[in-house]
Parts: sequence; structure tokens; C-alpha cells
Amino acid sequence: MFVENEMGRSHGRGWIEVVCGSMFSGKTEELIRRLKRARIAKLRVEIFKPGVDTRYDEDKVVSHDENEIMSTPVPASSNILLMANDVDVVGIDEAQFFDPELPNVCSQLADDGIRVIVAGLDMDFKGKPFGPIPQLLAIAEYITKVHAICVKCGSLAQYSHRTIESEKLVLLGETESYEPLCRRCFSEKRG
Repeated sequence: MFVENEMGRSHGRGWIEVVCGSMFSGKTEELIRRLKRARIAKLRVEIFKPGVDTRYDEDKVVSHDENEIMSTPVPASSNILLMANDVDVVGIDEAQFFDPELPNVCSQLADDGIRVIVAGLDMDFKGKPFGPIPQLLAIAEYITKVHAICVKCGSLAQYSHRTIESEKLVLLGETESYEPLCRRCFSEKRG
């Protein structure tokens, strides 16, 4: 049995989808594809990204292939709850840059009957679990792990190897700062 909440959504009909992988693996491209399909289905969609991510555009989520969709930059995950009004689907890009509250925010949205689609790096440049993504993977109903191609050997790549010197965990960059590597090539570089 489903119960309508104060916003008219049915409790129990929402869920969380996570699209994760390394840099250059197509995470954002897949997020945009799913959100555009939701709009084709006449669903009400809102897209959010962390305010710190201004690499391609201040307000748009943009893939490496230059596919784009309008979004709302927010400083903290709690802002998503305040701004996701009267929607069927919430998209969240670059989830690894959000605060530890993001899994709770996503759960609350899903509990309110909203389909939540999250995209983000599952590992940092050291190959360690990144930000709130591990907890999101644990609570998601659906998980899609996408892979890039290793620039050294051509195998499937799941690691984002940093090519410049910096120990900062969050260092926004593209091909000038990162390259996708497979397990073997990543281990050799980190060796």
C-alpha cells in the first residue's frame, strides 16, 4: 500500500540509481541521457551539481563530449531538498564533491517517491573510495559502473590517475591533469 505525502507523491515508489566509474568513462553522458529520456516521458526533472564544479559551465552539467543539460549549482546537499519541489526525477552530477549528507538527502527524496539518479567518481586519484559514493552504492537500488579505456594499454580503465603533482583530494581538471588507467597500469604508475 502506498500513502500520499503532503506533496502528492506516493511513498515507496522512489528509488536511487548510481552511475559510477573513473574519469572519461561516460558517467555524465549517461546521466544526461537518462534525464533527457525522463523529460521525453513528460516527467518533471530537476538537475543539481556542486557549486565548486565550474569546469565547463557555471550552470550546466556538461559531458566531455559536450552534451549538456541545465542544472542548479548548490553549495551543500541539503539545498537539494529545499529546491527539489514538485518533481518526479532528480539528477545529481559530480556526487563525489558533495558533503557526507548526500546519501541521506537521496534517501529522503526516494522515500518521497522521487527517482534519484546520481553520477560520480567511485574512487579518488589514489584509488580509494571517494566521498559519499560508497554509501550511495550501498543504498542504491540500481548501480551502473562504466569504464573508460586505459590510455597506456587499451584495456578497460577504472582508475583516474593524476598526472600532475598535488596531494589535494579535490583538484578539478581534465586531460591535462588526469588519465584513465586499468588496474595493471595504475599499479605500475603508483608503484
